[in-house]
Amino acid sequence: MSSGRTVIIDAGTGMRTLGDELIRRRPEQNILLLMTHIHWDHLLGFPFFGPLFRENCHLTVDGYPRGIEGLKRIFSSNYIDGTWPIRFEDLKARIEVTHEMRKGHMRLDEAVVRSHKLQHPQGGMGFKFEESSGTFIFLTDNELLEHAWTGTSFRDFVDFCRGADLLVHDCQYRAEEAAMRLGWGHSNVAAVTRLAIEAEVPRLLLFHHDPWRTDEEVTAMAESCRQIFAEAGATCEVEGAREGVTLSL
Repeated sequence: MSSGRTVIIDAGTGMRTLGDELIRRRPEQNILLLMTHIHWDHLLGFPFFGPLFRENCHLTVDGYPRGIEGLKRIFSSNYIDGTWPIRFEDLKARIEVTHEMRKGHMRLDEAVVRSHKLQHPQGGMGFKFEESSGTFIFLTDNELLEHAWTGTSFRDFVDFCRGADLLVHDCQYRAEEAAMRLGWGHSNVAAVTRLAIEAEVPRLLLFHHDPWRTDEEVTAMAESCRQIFAEAGATCEVEGAREGVTLSL
């Protein structure tokens, strides 16, 4: 964020290298972790997050109401013994849970963070960051449907995304794959591009690639988006998300 505050969305495998970089930058950490939901691929990096093992780290968890429950269950479970060698209670960081996002928004320094329900099995939460430098929206694990759960129809997401400077959206499938995966909670190239067109988004980052997707296929999906924009007479900067990339508003 422009204030210098560190905000992390979800705890996927990239959290390990991020933690190493944060420790390199400065020994003391004051971090906000916003959870979208608690499916495994959004939790698995948490036990490898270096700042957790340091007393000078203060980690605040917010977002999806059951976020802290999912993070704790990586370390131990009532259903099976021996899932991890240390307990959540043994972590040295000071971990605090807040529920500001249950109100629909929270203020962070000069920014406002707003939430939106996701169309995904067991639910989830997307986020909009609004500050003077621009508006950033993060919607992962979200299936764009005309008729969906209350508050998560295609039109609802168009309204939420309008005015964004950068939209990061789930785009796991090609258009021809989507019909075989209805209800899995992920979107396809055609639907995501249509959202960006109707919301008049100038920058789009395709995110949450299918685990079997190759780099070449991601590049082809981004090009497919560009072609749809061109055919609609719209302009948008489109990229496929890559690990380690830094984007500025």
